[in-house]
Parts: sequence; C-alpha cells; structure tokens
Amino acid sequence: MLFQKKAKKEEKKLALLYPENVRVGCKADTKENVIRAVGQMLADTGYVNQSYVDAMVKREESFSTYMGNELALPHGVEEAKKEIKASGIAVMVFPEGTDWGGEQVKVVVGIAGVGEEHLQILSVIAEQALEEGCMERIISGSADEVYEILKGGE
Repeated sequence: MLFQKKAKKEEKKLALLYPENVRVGCKADTKENVIRAVGQMLADTGYVNQSYVDAMVKREESFSTYMGNELALPHGVEEAKKEIKASGIAVMVFPEGTDWGGEQVKVVVGIAGVGEEHLQILSVIAEQALEEGCMERIISGSADEVYEILKGGE
C-alpha cells in the first residue's frame, strides 16, 4: 500500500464556453447581482472557486468593466488569479438593458482566464463586439445563436 502508484488524476480540459453558460432574455438587476450571477455560472461550471465571484465584485468596485458598445466584461482582481481552475466565460444578455454604473449594458460576459489568457479572451470579445452587426446579433439572438457567435475556436 505504501508503494502503490498514485492513480493519475485525469484532467478534463474545459471548453471556453458551454451552451448552458449562455442566458438570453435576462431582466435588469443591480450591477452587483448581475456580476454575482455571471460569476456563479463560472463557479458552477468548474472554471473558478467560489471566492472568485467576490473578487469579480471587488474588481468592479475599483474599476468599471464597462467596455462601451453596451458590453461589460466582469472579471476578478489580480490577487484572485489563484482561484481560477480553467479559462472560461459565461454570458448574460439583457435585451432591454441593465444599469452598469450609469451606462446601459445589454451583454455581460463574465471572464476567468488562467495566467495571461484573460487578456487574450478580453481582446477577442472586444474585437467581436466591434464587428459590424455582431452586438445586434447577440442581443437579439437565441441562446444557441449567441453560443455559436462566442464559443470561438476551441
């Protein structure tokens, strides 16, 4: 027993986005509640430890994650990097908008990025948001359509 080989723990690589992490038709709520909801989606999928959700709220208190073009990209503070288990995103779409510190937001993408991957994820999402008609397709799309637009090359 003492010299038994330890069974290798099989690590299942998580996809960046799963269909169940796309919610469309969301109703307006407070910014903190929205951040907690999108953060909980990340935690429930296994991308992050539960404490990362609080780190997302903390980030927003110090620096807004509103990106313009009706888009917010909440993510955790730098110190919370250790709480990220895998890179992933979760999406909430508010067709009627939700208040984001005085700005109207219709698409919220919660982000967890291992190492420097969060910068790459932020960049790709920001680029897509600037593409002609992309935000309109996301805002008016079904969950399946939004998933197809944002899942990226995995």
